[in-house]
Amino acid sequence: MSLDRKQVDAVLATVVDPNTGIDLLSAKNIRDVTISGTEVMVAVVLGYPAHSQFETIRRLVDAAVGALPGVDKVEVAVSQHIVAHSVQRGVKLLDNVKNIIAVASGKGGVGKSTTAVNLALALAAEGAQVGILDADIYGPSQPTMLGITGRPESADGKTMEPMVGHGIQANSIGFLVDADSPMVWRGPMVTSALDQLLRQTNWRDLDYLVVDMPPGTGDIQLTLSQRVPVTGAVIVTTPQDIALLDAKKGLKMFEKVGIPILGIVENMSVHICSNCGHAESIFGAGGGEAMCAEYGVDFLGSLPLDIRIREQADAGNPSVVADPDGKPAELYRAIARQVAVRIAQQSRDMASKFPVIVVQNT
Repeated sequence: MSLDRKQVDAVLATVVDPNTGIDLLSAKNIRDVTISGTEVMVAVVLGYPAHSQFETIRRLVDAAVGALPGVDKVEVAVSQHIVAHSVQRGVKLLDNVKNIIAVASGKGGVGKSTTAVNLALALAAEGAQVGILDADIYGPSQPTMLGITGRPESADGKTMEPMVGHGIQANSIGFLVDADSPMVWRGPMVTSALDQLLRQTNWRDLDYLVVDMPPGTGDIQLTLSQRVPVTGAVIVTTPQDIALLDAKKGLKMFEKVGIPILGIVENMSVHICSNCGHAESIFGAGGGEAMCAEYGVDFLGSLPLDIRIREQADAGNPSVVADPDGKPAELYRAIARQVAVRIAQQSRDMASKFPVIVVQNT
């Protein structure tokens, strides 16, 4: 009995990607199927970074295709291809940056910056080219968290080269001013500085740029949301009612400017005692999930109030790189995969596909 493509497609339609919940055929992840006698070669291309998932998906495809009558050998190649996705209407994409993820919170002190840097590092660990922009002018923390010192170089006196920490590109006002110098600036100056950091940094072929947004929902945050080509936003909150009130304002702000909400991360959801391991919900429980249900957005996951997360970030070695096999790193990677999957499921940016039409009087 000879094999045909329809038989192979039929079994591939039963292989569900555990990260998306969608079968590989419907998701258009099957790029090529080659049948040679009793041998079948399948090329799977994922639209999100998932190096840690390649082997799992390879085994699923191998088992499904290998069970077909007449198949003696299966070769499965799994890879990833990340493309640019659509942003707010009327905002142009940045050169060399495919997707921008805004990490925001309605108020300070909920662990937004720690979440942002670990999210960036987790995406990089899965094989993506990643950068991080520290948009918190008044309280830049990414230089410390990434363990980067020094100032950016400029070859032309007009643009800056990104700094690099733990394999990801970074820029921050913290690289340009002394650590103990207060930024006594009004809103327009802050907005202008951020615009320069974003557009005058020579980002190098980024799949994702994570923007650590300043806390709050004031003029600065609104202006950034209108000017920066954001693919989607992640809201960070704690289960506490007061934090949730402000997180809801941040969510509404993004909705008003047409930025999709990728999901909500609940930080400090439970405290783990370092001595006895006892778990206690200091800031309440279930607040993030209740907010997701109320507004119809995805719950990306919860993170514990763990002293190691704070210690590692303060030491310039965030959890994803300090203890890649630890539980916090595992949680950050799971959240990062969900964020990337949701971006991959959005419509693609097609602006670069169309030619530029210039009308001239002749």
